[in-house]
Amino acid sequence: MNTLQQPSLVRMRTAARTEHAVKVYGAGDTLVRALDDVTVGFETGRWTAIMGPSGSGKSTLLHCIAGLDSLTTGAAFIGDTDLTTLTDRELTILRRDRIGFVFQAFNLIPTLTAAENIELPLTLAGRRPDRAWMSTLVGDLGLTPRLGHRPSELSGGQQQRVAVARAMVTRPDLILADEPTGNLDSRSATELLGIVRDAVDRFGRSVAMVTHDPRAASYADRVMFLADGRVVHELDHPDVDAILDVLKGLGA
Repeated sequence: MNTLQQPSLVRMRTAARTEHAVKVYGAGDTLVRALDDVTVGFETGRWTAIMGPSGSGKSTLLHCIAGLDSLTTGAAFIGDTDLTTLTDRELTILRRDRIGFVFQAFNLIPTLTAAENIELPLTLAGRRPDRAWMSTLVGDLGLTPRLGHRPSELSGGQQQRVAVARAMVTRPDLILADEPTGNLDSRSATELLGIVRDAVDRFGRSVAMVTHDPRAASYADRVMFLADGRVVHELDHPDVDAILDVLKGLGA
């Protein structure tokens, strides 16, 4: 398989990007180069799935884009903001206001209701929710009857929908999802993927999602494949068969 040439970001309007990103863990015999000179962009209003074998750098890339982990060298940007120039406090505020997170574990606070969990990023920022947007969001996600329930009173699919609503409530520049369907049954996973697709198409959200599931990745506009810390292939408008063919070539 031909190694993908690093894309030019000059004309690309991006919600996030990296430039010559390198992330090294350890030293000497234990050194691991998790990201190896990665220059990529995540286009505004599009959904990018990130795939590759175990240890290829997928989650490391996601964490460095979010400022949850720092690069060894290179730069990561949210919009035009260079994360390497920010203090810890500035990074915290940026993550709260401009990035939405959806993880495999739902990460809901058990003592809060669904509504309180959704509004948590706004509460922490001392801001009131936009009631019209909140109503649209929970209505589209089918959560309106469940807003007074705590996580233990919700199904796994409902809990993940609450997590998606929480990720979207601030209208972030970018939604980052790490194996968001991993703890869901097939029906709930299909519902969630349809919801994310709708968020991109109707509301212009930008999504970067790590997944091992070709079916989940097929909902995206683009699939980016990593191996040994490098981007080695991309697919636009992917289908399951094309994704599987690339993964076979990577030994995944």
